Amino acid sequence: MSGLVFPHTFVPWFRSVAPYIHAYRGETFVVGMPGELVAAGKLNNFVQDLAILHAMGIKIVLVHGFRPQVNEQLAAKGQVPRYSHGRRITDAVALDCAQEAAGQLRFEIEAAFSQGLPNTPMANATVRVVSGNFLTARPVGIVDGVDFQHSGLVRKVDGAAIQRAIDIGAIVLLSPFGFSPTGEAFNLSMEDVATSAAIALQADKLLFVCEVPGVPENPNDPESPIDTELALADADRMLATATPTPEPTDVTFYLRHCAEACRAGVERSHIIPFSVDGALLQEVYTHDGIGTMVVDEKLESLREASADDVAGIIQLIEPFERDGTLVKRSRTEIERDAELYTVIEHDGVIFGCAALYPYVEARTAEMAALTVSAEVQGQGDGDRLLKRIEQRAKAMGLDSIFVLTTRTMHWFIKRGFQQVDPEWLPEERKRKYNWDRRSLVLVKRFN
Repeated sequence: MSGLVFPHTFVPWFRSVAPYIHAYRGETFVVGMPGELVAAGKLNNFVQDLAILHAMGIKIVLVHGFRPQVNEQLAAKGQVPRYSHGRRITDAVALDCAQEAAGQLRFEIEAAFSQGLPNTPMANATVRVVSGNFLTARPVGIVDGVDFQHSGLVRKVDGAAIQRAIDIGAIVLLSPFGFSPTGEAFNLSMEDVATSAAIALQADKLLFVCEVPGVPENPNDPESPIDTELALADADRMLATATPTPEPTDVTFYLRHCAEACRAGVERSHIIPFSVDGALLQEVYTHDGIGTMVVDEKLESLREASADDVAGIIQLIEPFERDGTLVKRSRTEIERDAELYTVIEHDGVIFGCAALYPYVEARTAEMAALTVSAEVQGQGDGDRLLKRIEQRAKAMGLDSIFVLTTRTMHWFIKRGFQQVDPEWLPEERKRKYNWDRRSLVLVKRFN
């Protein structure tokens, strides 16, 4: 029957999102929303999801775009949109159209936040929306002989004023308009405003909920799976060969801004598809998310180990061997298997590792010695190691990975592992199984 809530699914799900609720309470998210989202009829559900984030204690700055709305206004006046260097050329007519579009969109957004219909996420919600002249702009000017006229760039964001507004519980709404000290209006891009605001606030996240699903794992194959986490260095390499474009359907259009924010101190930037209902909630409150997260790993390296890392691995795992969490491994064994390890290194110190032992004939592999230093546990490094191990196993053409554990079974079960009988183990591994230790065997299948 429609509308029923089943405790056996709801309760485990709600418990699984609780860590994210705790982690993000009090954090600041800057959310970029293109005008295409509104044109697609997604505004009401999107606003409801933002209201849920707000109710969970997240401080929100919402930046709206208006690209299709401006183009619609131009068409009504018999004008054609003009672009150059990946940016709109804003003449006097386009500026009027932008002002009209911005006014209408702000009205629609504020109205959506004011809904209080029973049996909707907005029931009992009181969401105050604050907007104002938080942005100072400067002209783009003339570039390669092209006069961009009333198109501008963000000169300064009044971060202190925005911070005061979000600290008292308001959602700050920014339109892509800025004013010069002389009062001249400039048409800005939503992406530039959102990125500048995130940098000025040193936001915890910048999220573009946009037309593209994320960055494909294979940039040459748009149909390949979405890369859920992209290191800033990889993003920069991708952007180095990309041509600036005004088309928001090109993933580099948003990736460029995500990378800029990360370079300036915003820890996480996201590209999320608005075509998926609830995409914002899925990205924030589920382990794998639904789009692409760009993260700066300048001080931190997730990589395959070498013989030079053996001492660091031993130092890391020794405390866990002493308390019985891990099976003891000799230095000779670790030296022999060094290339099977993946490590997380920070400023030359290894504080996470995991090993992958393949059993190719059985199309599976054992993940062993998954360890994160007690000093940094709870920051997601175990998940990052698991993801890299899964990627290595998939690259070998394997169908699954398995672990043997006596104490951490719940952590693995939460991440998609299922318990099986030890008889399931590949024959070679079964011969080494310690029946006295009675380790649980947990398997994660990729298909």
